[in-house]
This record gives sequence, structure tokens and C-alpha cells, in this order.
Amino acid sequence: MKLGVMSAMFGGMSLDDALKYCQKVGLGAIELPAGAYPGDPWKLSGLHKSKRAVAELKKKVAGYGLEIHGIAVHGNPVHPDKKLAKEHHAIHRNGVLLAAELGTVVINFSGCPGGAKGDKAPNFVTCPWPPEFEQAAKYQWDEVIIPYWTKENDFAAKHGVKIAFEAHPGMVVHNPTDIIRLRKAAGKQLGANLDPSHFFWQGIDPVLAARILGEEGCIFHVHAKDCEIDRYNSLITGNLDIQSYGDLKKRAWVFRTCGYGHGDEFWKPFVSTLRRYGYDGVLSIEHEDSLMSINEGFEKAVAYLKNVLIEQKSGQAWWF
Repeated sequence: MKLGVMSAMFGGMSLDDALKYCQKVGLGAIELPAGAYPGDPWKLSGLHKSKRAVAELKKKVAGYGLEIHGIAVHGNPVHPDKKLAKEHHAIHRNGVLLAAELGTVVINFSGCPGGAKGDKAPNFVTCPWPPEFEQAAKYQWDEVIIPYWTKENDFAAKHGVKIAFEAHPGMVVHNPTDIIRLRKAAGKQLGANLDPSHFFWQGIDPVLAARILGEEGCIFHVHAKDCEIDRYNSLITGNLDIQSYGDLKKRAWVFRTCGYGHGDEFWKPFVSTLRRYGYDGVLSIEHEDSLMSINEGFEKAVAYLKNVLIEQKSGQAWWF
């Protein structure tokens, strides 16, 4: 395994400065943002159209001792606002084509459509009753999500690219079983970008998530991000918390730097389960800890995960 970073947080730097920083702290890989919600700070969307530009990007990244693992285009290509959906769809397709040139995965959300034809805003369904919610979920899956991602699965397959979904509340696909459901319905190019932080605040065990996704052979990418549940606020409000991420005293949960939400009791079994079920790729650090600066939070995550990561190939059972 290697340590990497979801580098959207370095968007204020030049690409060279970001790569130099990653090399300095000892990373082996970088996940590059290329539009939609992560932004496109280094103008990578559409880069695939120039073989020369792609070759220069590869050479630049390799020159800092890094590999590219993941093109991040998290968006909502099924948004009921057709203009926004069209924009995010184009960004996703460009991400697939760039990933094909770079030999890596593309990372996205499933998106969230409206609850019925004609809706103007996304509708995130969290319960099956009153009955219109169940009908909305059926519409989303059967008429929007499965048809859309079936087409995108086929497009990705044509170009030899895998699509890694980040399961996130607010999107239709927000848990491990949803990823498996969509994969079975729409195609084998679809799988997981496994981010444990999103599972913690939904009450999902990320180690068990890694196990069931690993059994399906569909862990394509992993985000290393932690989450802390506020035991007091959570018991009062529950974890369906729509308060500002900046309201740290009132929120039921907050994103944390790796090691500050959970320690070795989680991270070591999590990494071990990833390896046990065939994932030996990159742990891509995503820093969104509101209690720390970008640099401190990121560097603490690097230092912590270096002691958790399993780097060498497993040996034979020499003791019998």
C-alpha cells in the first residue's frame, strides 16, 4: 500500500508546489481534482485531448516520485437542473477519458435526482413513509440512477476505466449495499471509493463495509478520513445533522484528521481488512478537519498512517 492525498485542498498552490510538498512529507501517490465539486485548480478537465499534455503531466508527477491514483470529479450528473447535470456529466466523461490515459480510476458520487419528473431540486430520501418517499426512491433508482450509470458503465468499459463511487449522504448511493446494488444492476466497472468517515456518522462499521465490498471485488480506491461523534449532541439530535460544519460546539459529528476520531483500534483492522480482501492500493488522505489547519491536519494524518500502513508484500506462513 501507499499513502496518497486527495489534493483539492492544495488548489491554492501551483501543481509543482503541491507535488513538491507531497514529496517532502513522504507520499507515494496523488489523487487529482478535475472539476465539479472538487474544482479544477490545475485545468485538467479536457487534458486528455492532448497526448503531449498528458505525457508532460505524467513526467511531472513521476519527477516528484509520485504516481497518479484517482481522478476526482465528484458531482451530481443526474441533478434535476438540466444545465448543472449536463455540466457535471461532461466533467465526468472528461474524467473517464483522462483516467484512461493515465491508467487510473475516476471517482464520483452517484448523484441525486429529484423525487419525480419535473422536480427542480434533488430529493434525498431517508425513510419509506409517507408512501410518496418510497415512490420517490423507486423513481430515482429505476428511472434515473440505474439507466444513467448503465450507460456510464458501458462508456467506462469501452475505455478500460473503473468508476469508484464515494458513498455520501445526500446522494442516492450512500452506503455499501447501495454500491453493490448499483454494481449488480448497471455493471462491473462500478465500485467503491471507500471513505470510512461517511460511514461512521451513519452508524455503519467501515471494517464490515470493507469486508462486503471486498467480497464483491469492488474496492477501487480508498479515502483516509476520520470522523468524531459528539456523544452529547448525537444523543440529542441524532446524526442527521444539517448544522454548519463550522458550528463545532453544536454538531453531532465532525470530520477529523486520521487518528483523532479513531485510533489503532479502528485503523489497523481497517487496513488489514483491505489487504485481506485484495486492496493493496493507495490510502488517499482527505483532510477536512475543522479543528486544524490544512498543513497541520494533513501532516498529522501522514505521520499517523505511516505507522498503520502495510507496505511490503505479505510473506508465506513460515511457521508450519
